[in-house]
Amino acid sequence: QVRLVESGGGLVQPGGSLRLSCAASGNIVSIDLMGWYRQAPGKERELVATVISGGRTKYADSMKGRFTISRDNAKNTVYLSMNSLKPEDTAVYYCNARALVPDPLRPLELWGQGTLVTVSS
Repeated sequence: QVRLVESGGGLVQPGGSLRLSCAASGNIVSIDLMGWYRQAPGKERELVATVISGGRTKYADSMKGRFTISRDNAKNTVYLSMNSLKPEDTAVYYCNARALVPDPLRPLELWGQGTLVTVSS
């Protein structure tokens, strides 16, 4: 079974830092794009950042300069380093991946189960 497993969420004070990890497992041929989304209470899910296999990244404007996305292609893992966290960053953070899986060969979009980040004093 192909899946994404996230870790690293928790409670952090305003101005603090946190690092999220997301590992893809299962029978995967390749992963083109990996990314992070978040959903705050009462709001729609929004893009945080994405990174393609070649390393090019994309960020939502409000995260630029504070968040850094990176990936380890050999481990099919994506990371999100978050600095200068604000209470409005409180949300469930979801990992996303566009994978190529075999038998038959086909694209598959994956979502993690979500990890809660709470920024509060």
